[in-house]
Amino acid sequence: MAQNSVKNSAKNVVVIGTQWGDEGKGKIVDWLTDHAQGVVRFQGGHNAGHTLVVGQGDAQRVYKLNLVPSGIVRAGVNCYIGNGVVLDAGHLIGEIAALEKDGLEVKSRLKVSPGCPLILSHHIALDTAREAKRAIKIGTTGKGIGPTYEDKVARRALRVYDLFYPERFAEKLKEVMDYHNFVLTNYLGSKAVDFNQQYDASMAHAIALKPMIADISAELYAANARGE
Repeated sequence: MAQNSVKNSAKNVVVIGTQWGDEGKGKIVDWLTDHAQGVVRFQGGHNAGHTLVVGQGDAQRVYKLNLVPSGIVRAGVNCYIGNGVVLDAGHLIGEIAALEKDGLEVKSRLKVSPGCPLILSHHIALDTAREAKRAIKIGTTGKGIGPTYEDKVARRALRVYDLFYPERFAEKLKEVMDYHNFVLTNYLGSKAVDFNQQYDASMAHAIALKPMIADISAELYAANARGE
């Protein structure tokens, strides 16, 4: 596809990988971002990895991304994380800090859906304990991606918006953590995860994330209406 045809014929371009990862999606998205005002991450988690090399010689910079869309390295491009993404809030906050240390302005250009399911400590514990128990390993990254999607489908996932209602968050967290701790200790022979540790971490994450929370659908509709 020629660059001019992309620029002149389409407002929205979707990049989908069909070969189970490592197809070069990040490179394609980076190329397309020359002609975009926004980049949206709509699925997956921080198990994905994108390395971008920008510039040459002494001016060369290397950026390593897991959750933040690759458009963040280009000035004036807004980035969005949609509700199909399972979100490790602590990892996202750390990734933002690393990018800002490298001189990028992130927080004013990154918006996060309040509907993103949260990856929590019990999801990571389940992921690693299941892999340890399997005779034939599946090669999971152990980052809690699969168990979080399971909770989403089972309608028990805690989502980003829950973070801003502490009492309700605590009730829901205790309920789902009791459920998963039973599996961890009684079936998988692993240790239970600690409620207080996760709750305290989540409340700290809420403070850091709040300025970036937005209705992603509304943001994208508005951008399209502006001709972006």
